Amino acid sequence: MRWHEPITPEEKLAVTLRYLATGESFRSLAFAFRISYSYISIIVKEILAVLKQNLMPIFLPDPNMTDFKTKADEFWTRWNFPNCILAIDGKHVRIRCPNNPGSLFFNYKDYFSTVLLAMVDANYKFVAIDVGSYGREGDSGIFLKSTMGQQILNGVFKFPEDSALPGTDIIVPHVILGDQAFRLHKHILRPFSQKSARGDKCKTVFNYRLSRATRVTENAFELLSQIFRVYYQPINIAPTTVDDLIIVTCCLHNMLRDAYLENNGKAYYQFDQECSTENNNMRSFSGEGGFINMEEVRVRDIFKDYFENIGAVPWQM
Repeated sequence: MRWHEPITPEEKLAVTLRYLATGESFRSLAFAFRISYSYISIIVKEILAVLKQNLMPIFLPDPNMTDFKTKADEFWTRWNFPNCILAIDGKHVRIRCPNNPGSLFFNYKDYFSTVLLAMVDANYKFVAIDVGSYGREGDSGIFLKSTMGQQILNGVFKFPEDSALPGTDIIVPHVILGDQAFRLHKHILRPFSQKSARGDKCKTVFNYRLSRATRVTENAFELLSQIFRVYYQPINIAPTTVDDLIIVTCCLHNMLRDAYLENNGKAYYQFDQECSTENNNMRSFSGEGGFINMEEVRVRDIFKDYFENIGAVPWQM
């Protein structure tokens, strides 16, 4: 115990960052820093709240202030998907059973979790996130009630003006890419179902091109858990503090991505290959849902035909 000297802000920050980077228990951190483990729990909670308040305006600003035209150019250059500004996906983050939770946090995969829903750009940076949904909630319901979902579906989200697909005069909206958990929309593309794509080469190619582009979300989540290994086991803190933890680690992830992109070198924080495994403590959404209309089908069919003709690339087969 440290009876004669106060714990400095620097030490408090060091304890918190050590916890995020390693996921060590508070008792283990108590031996390393010679601070009571019960007080470490207070330190982590306080420091995460301060970091959230100060980092969010810098590394997770209002997405409507983002230059989405540049984001679309990056997706086309790097991932060969035109008029795409972001990809969206969600993860169930495993947590310890909270006190008196009922069944709110218990999800269909038979463990307790809270949900991280994120929109990611072509460089694996988080542009917008929604945290704190209960693990038991349905995938489409989480998106529909989130701020980002409401903005997109209500036409408030500031998409760039519709523009022509490269090499054509076909005008289409800018889109966000997602998987089957998300509703097909004028501005949201999801893959064709396996049943409808079976035996249809055009739909299979479209699904592959979309899957390749949405790999950015899996890579972003994989990078997040590799750097912040607190995600490698169930997080044993209060759910409200878990929300702050997720927000802070996403901000720090963006800070590291900015550093890598500015240095323009081959750093350890590069991750271009497809993820081969899934972290058991960060599990994907699954299932299909949502209603579609003819306008949404038409937009997806335009992209499908484009990838089969002018937008075809040699490796897509």
